[in-house]
Amino acid sequence: MRTTYLVCYDIADPKRLRRVFQICRNYGTHLQYSVFECDLTLQERVELEHELAGEIHHEKDQVLFVDLGPAEGRGKRVIVSLGIPYSKLDAPCYVV
Repeated sequence: MRTTYLVCYDIADPKRLRRVFQICRNYGTHLQYSVFECDLTLQERVELEHELAGEIHHEKDQVLFVDLGPAEGRGKRVIVSLGIPYSKLDAPCYVV
């Protein structure tokens, strides 16, 4: 069973930030600067956490996993934004 997570991070170093972005991009959809939506099995979540734990500085960086519940049967996803409207990005994103 897949569970949907918001993976949000605050990384203090630009090099680590790029590496964390690349790791998260392999597991989910990029929504905002440091926010991904990831539909993960338990094994995939463990793998993602392990990869991220190896990249971040545990005293300076933070990664949050927000459990949104089962990915299947959730109905239509609704994202409401304030300010700039949300638009789904199908193009690749690059952090330089």
